[in-house]
Amino acid sequence: MILLLGGTGYIGQAFARELKLQPFIAFSRRELDYTRFDLLLEFLKTQRPEFVINAAGYTGKPNVDACETHKADTLLGNSLFPQTVAHACAAAKIPWGHVSSGCIYSGAKVMVAGRMHAEKDLTRPELRALVKKSPQAIHGYTENDTPNFSFRDGPCSFYSGTKALGEEAIAGIGQSYIWRLRIPFDEFDNARNYLSKVQRYSKVYDNVNSISHRADFVRACLDLWKLRAPFGTYNVTNPGFVTTRHVVEQIEEFLKPPRKFEFWASDEEFYKVAAKTPRSNCVMDTTKLLAAGVKIRGVEEALTDSLRNWKPETQNSKP
Repeated sequence: MILLLGGTGYIGQAFARELKLQPFIAFSRRELDYTRFDLLLEFLKTQRPEFVINAAGYTGKPNVDACETHKADTLLGNSLFPQTVAHACAAAKIPWGHVSSGCIYSGAKVMVAGRMHAEKDLTRPELRALVKKSPQAIHGYTENDTPNFSFRDGPCSFYSGTKALGEEAIAGIGQSYIWRLRIPFDEFDNARNYLSKVQRYSKVYDNVNSISHRADFVRACLDLWKLRAPFGTYNVTNPGFVTTRHVVEQIEEFLKPPRKFEFWASDEEFYKVAAKTPRSNCVMDTTKLLAAGVKIRGVEEALTDSLRNWKPETQNSKP
């Protein structure tokens, strides 16, 4: 039996859907306040799940700007609660997996003249040109790279800072996986879906990112456990990266929306008008995930498949 925490959230729902053919249990905090160490540990010791999934956390609604005004909730959900789960699982000797985020990085590693170096801002004109003309020069951050969009290496959003702190808090405690998610999307129209957000923005912010198809993400996470891959941190994104302009082009091709997309003229305009806190835009390396034997679609296939099978919100009451 698998225990799923945070099963009502956007990612938690995807885990629940994938787990429905096998024994699992998910309950709300109203049924059992699993943020309390004593109650969670008692449950683990009496029910003895073989594996625990923590898909709970605080992301802020409608976006991470909300975390700037709800800092206590953000810190509790993303930093303190994972530590509670880690210690409870370690005490009960039960392995577990934690949904973290790739939003603790900014930019990518860039190969120029045979030398690799990190660039935190890929919006600079010369880097935009490099992304377009030589995408093979853009390399993602690996699990061994120190987060560069965190409280220790700012500026960062409060959300990203707490996610990085959460990883630090659980490091070395018990047997665990840290699964890094990046900008979830799929074919189901939803306020949390990246493809839905792009379609609803008044103006679009152009950048370069790795992204995670929601179902692909949860299957990859579960496959790591089924394969008994070594415990540790894994970047779980669809291999490759996309630019927002490319995503818009794909939306226009497949969905033919009755609007013309406009882009923010610059970072300065975007942050002056549309955002209250810095945003993470980054590329992740999935070599470790693939080497573990996990099969996951490339980002282009996952993107086009999602748009080809797009289900508008009116057809999709429970994404």
